[in-house]
Amino acid sequence: MKMIIGLGNPGKTYEKTRHNIGFQVIDQLANDWNAPLTQSKFKGMYGVVHRPEGKVMLVKPLTYMNLSGECIGPLMDYYNVDIENIVVIYDDLDLPTGQLRLRQKGSAGGHNGIKSLIQHLGTQQFNRMRIGISRPSAGMKVPDYVLAGFGEEEKPFMADAVAKSAEACNYWLSKPFVEVMNEYNGA
Repeated sequence: MKMIIGLGNPGKTYEKTRHNIGFQVIDQLANDWNAPLTQSKFKGMYGVVHRPEGKVMLVKPLTYMNLSGECIGPLMDYYNVDIENIVVIYDDLDLPTGQLRLRQKGSAGGHNGIKSLIQHLGTQQFNRMRIGISRPSAGMKVPDYVLAGFGEEEKPFMADAVAKSAEACNYWLSKPFVEVMNEYNGA
């Protein structure tokens, strides 16, 4: 089984914020595959879909971003999902708005959700898909920025990024992640 994990914060307040771009990709895949997230376990919502390429689990941790590992570690253990069979989708301040960057390993880079995953998984070696949200303008605090919605001028870029991320996830179902990286990095 493969597991696609979108990071974000639960609740209507955070629904359309920059920090919830991972959730938006999961919502897109759930919609595309007619696979609603109707199950809950280990502080997360998920759905399992049977694709021609095999079983896929779509996951949204409901722990709030900074504690994402509290959901994913136990869920992976329970379903016996190998580390190479996950991809984590999340926002990145250091990439231009809407740009994708895929990696197979790396540090948290200051992202608290990834710090939590590294802590609970015991490794930095897991597939990740970062979606650029750019940095806040001078004077705006990072927490305020990531918990705010996208501006009108950003929305087309982010809609395209969500679509490309969902497309990359589809591609990953039948290809090694390194091929997905070669195809979608910088998209």
